[in-house]
This record gives sequence, C-alpha cells and structure tokens, in this order.
Amino acid sequence: MVSGSGRLDVYRKGGDSLAGRHYPFHLWPFTLAELSGVGQTFEDFRKAPLELQVEKEAEKKEVWSALEQFSGFPEPYLGAKETSYRRWSNSYSQQLVREDIRDLTHIQAIGDLETLYHLLPSKVGAPLSIPSLSSTLKVSYNTVRNWLSAFEQFFMIFSVTPWTHKISRAIQKERKIYLWDLPRIKDPAARFENMVALELHRAVTLWSEMGWGTFSLHFIKNKEQQEVDFLVVDERKPFLLIETMLSENQPSPVLLKFQTLLKVPAFQLTNRSGGYRKLANGDQQVLVPPGWQWLSAIP
Repeated sequence: MVSGSGRLDVYRKGGDSLAGRHYPFHLWPFTLAELSGVGQTFEDFRKAPLELQVEKEAEKKEVWSALEQFSGFPEPYLGAKETSYRRWSNSYSQQLVREDIRDLTHIQAIGDLETLYHLLPSKVGAPLSIPSLSSTLKVSYNTVRNWLSAFEQFFMIFSVTPWTHKISRAIQKERKIYLWDLPRIKDPAARFENMVALELHRAVTLWSEMGWGTFSLHFIKNKEQQEVDFLVVDERKPFLLIETMLSENQPSPVLLKFQTLLKVPAFQLTNRSGGYRKLANGDQQVLVPPGWQWLSAIP
C-alpha cells in the first residue's frame, strides 16, 4: 500500500482521473492515519495500544473533518468543495454501476441495482437484513445477495462479520456493511461509525499484508441485542475492542461486559474535540479519546 503522501503525489501528477478511467489507487481512499499519522511502528503500537500521541492535534482534527465532508478519494478531498464532491460522487457511482458492474457481471436490472446502492447509506450501523431489502426491491434474496457481492467486488462497500467465539447467544449470520464513499451517510452517528470502520479496515488489511499477523475485523452482537461495534482479531484471538459514540465519554456497560469476557484493551471513540479518559475495568483498561486522536496513531 502506497503511503498517503505518495498517493497524493501520484494523483497530482495525473495518476488518478475518473474521466480518463485511469485511477490506480481509487479503490482505497485516503485515511486519517495516512494523511496525518505520526508514524509509530507496529511493534510499539502492539505493546501499548492504549497510549495516545497528542502531537499536531489541530491538524489531525482538520483532516478528520475534511474526510467526513469530502471522503478520502483524491479528487473530492483535494477539491474540498461540497459541489465538487457531489458531482464526483454521482459520477463515481454511476460509472461503476452503469458501466463497470454491468459490463463485467452482466447484471441487467441496472435501475434496481442503483436503487439498492442508494438505500445502503441508511443501513450503515446495524446488521443488514437482506430479506428486508429483498421485500423492498421485490426481487429474490439471492439476487440482493449477488448485488451486494458485486458492490463489494467493485469496492463500493465492504462488510464486517460477527465474532461468535466465546460469546454466549451470539448472532452468526448477519453482517454489517460500510461505504467507501462515506459522506453519502446522512446520520451523524452512522457516518462516524463508518469512518472508524474504514480506518480499522485499512489497518487490519495493511498489518496482514505486511506479515505482522493474520488480522480481521468483526463486530459483536448477541440475541439480547447487546452490541459492540468492532473487534480486531489476530490469529483468531481477540486483540482490540472498539465502540463508537458521538459524544458519550462514559464507557458503555456493554463494552465493559465484553471486555471483561475477552480480556483485551477497549476503546470508546467519540467524535468530540478535546480531552480523553482512561479508566480501569477490573484488570483491564478502557480508553475514551476523540476518534481522530487515537486513529491517527494507528500504523
């Protein structure tokens, strides 16, 4: 994976052009850690994931706000205008659905496919119900499942599966989906969760590619509807537990419950500025920082 600054240099030299259909890095938008990270090594992070690096806080917050408003794709991010972002976003999704997906998958119901994609921003943040989407679109369960697979194949969405090991009455079949083009999400809490998901997805993918472990990203939810947004797993062992809250700085009781069960460092990331808390939960610790402050330090 090319670094954020390196990819920006390539873009400025003409290596990413939607109109010219030549955009070698379009599949991975920039993330906060790439654009403003302070460069800690993975080994340092593994030894002390609860430690914060507080340098350049104003700059990191500014980058985070820009990613939330314009996405991390080079053209709208560098353009930094709402109108430019909307034009880009519409062109991006239309090209992928009407041309790339249609030509390479031979899906003919392009109108229904576009409708499904436009429904997905409202589904972020909760386990996805394919039967509900099937009923709304009046198509079969397998059709919706195949269309979602096409969206994943073409990097319009990515999915996170539930973690069930050692979790009593855990759900097993549902999954959560997130958008690469995250400003499409109107609900602030869901958009914040999507931003965190994208940062973590980038991290676990890179860590695995670099040979630092075999990492994956999951969520936890049981049949009592108790849920924690993210669990990072290494070699099928829990590594980090992460919950997202827009502003609540008191750790969620559910987060504390699952941390007690899994015995891993836990985080409750907020989208507010200033200050952080570190609290004890038995023999474990919970960090409650602004999301952009902790995520910027992830290698």
